Amino acid sequence: MGKAGVMQPGGVHKYSFPRTDLSVRIGNASLKAGLALGTHVEFLPMGSSTMVMGDLVLTEDEVNGVISRLQQEGIQQTALHNHLLGETPRILYLHIEGQGDPAQVARGIHAALAQTKTPLTTPVSPSQPQPLDLDTRQLDTILKYHGKANAGIYQYTIPRAEKISVDGMDIPPAMGTATAINFQPTGVGNAAITGDFVLLAQEVNPVIKALREHGIEVTAVHSHMLTENPRLFYLHFWASDAATRLAQGLRAALDQTRSAQAS
Repeated sequence: MGKAGVMQPGGVHKYSFPRTDLSVRIGNASLKAGLALGTHVEFLPMGSSTMVMGDLVLTEDEVNGVISRLQQEGIQQTALHNHLLGETPRILYLHIEGQGDPAQVARGIHAALAQTKTPLTTPVSPSQPQPLDLDTRQLDTILKYHGKANAGIYQYTIPRAEKISVDGMDIPPAMGTATAINFQPTGVGNAAITGDFVLLAQEVNPVIKALREHGIEVTAVHSHMLTENPRLFYLHFWASDAATRLAQGLRAALDQTRSAQAS
């Protein structure tokens, strides 16, 4: 894969490739890579084999070259779509799934990413931790979960309460089945937010209603996988406002879901 992965709960081995090569804007907001531009690939051991899932962040001109190479490598594409609205340049998200020999799968994914301008190695001089101009304690209190700081972004990962399986195999939240909420400070207690709610069918419209009532834009509703059980829908969102006000809207939306309680 060209760099070290990081162990996640549930035995998942995660590789992250932030698109730091891209300069993406929505209106006056310049998006940090950690907010919505992070390619990631997760490996889950299956005896001597592996299951892999991931989300590749691509520019429009990169999409079909990557798809062709993944097809050659025997790695499935499970979705291709937007996560944002009105961004410049246009960004697309390609979701992938594969099973097989871990090294062979890793070589195939690396070969596909090599068709893009994605930085594939860890920077020689890691950047210093970036201060967060947010009252993260207050955000945690409102959302009733604990977030974590990552490269200038405050991130929440909120699993669902029920088990998720693919082809009969339990899939840990770290494989992409948890609601993701990201705050990027924009100054004076304000933030831009994006991410996605992981929802059952009956939760989709109650969550949409809660978000819109709090001024949060819905930017996409779609699937990320093909054979998961129960069937999941991913609802992406965007807003820029006072961080605490946004947190209240997100909490109202979370109240419409069967999310796991914070430990």
